[in-house]
Amino acid sequence: MMIYTVECSFADPHSEAEWNAFYNLDKLPALISVSGFHTSQRFKALSAGCPVYLALHSIDSLDTLTGEEYSQKGGGNFARWQQHITDWHRNLYEGIERAPAVGETEYLVLSTTGPQPLRELGLTPFAMRAVAMEKFPEHRWLAKAGRDMIGDIGHLPDDVHVYAPMTPQLTNGDDVASASAR
Repeated sequence: MMIYTVECSFADPHSEAEWNAFYNLDKLPALISVSGFHTSQRFKALSAGCPVYLALHSIDSLDTLTGEEYSQKGGGNFARWQQHITDWHRNLYEGIERAPAVGETEYLVLSTTGPQPLRELGLTPFAMRAVAMEKFPEHRWLAKAGRDMIGDIGHLPDDVHVYAPMTPQLTNGDDVASASAR
């Protein structure tokens, strides 16, 4: 499995709440129904210097994103919002099989310079390497943190970005069935 990331900012404050509702309530459930998608979760950045929104998906492979089912169920159906989407980036990473589920009392923390800044926060980083799409940043380190572990976000290194979950992690119904059968 691989991690598919989609990052962007949104430039229209008047329609941003409606766009977020669409993404959280319509787009994520549509994507998780695509064969080859296993988990999907959406986040909002709390630190500066990165796109505001991040979606993490655990998928089988690049083929999952090039298939007809993905196109029909959710890939690229942003036409109504496209004019307001800025700083848009997509990457496919290997290194961890499944994106961690980040709960409402936790943060997702990412670094692009190495695992050390995350270790200094007392976190256990997982390495990812970009293998398709933009391939930038080529390397990322990801960790989950309890909100009490992070402290003042303004004092974190520039390359460390903190995200709060906007949604619970969605899982594909097939994954739930196969996990309960084990």
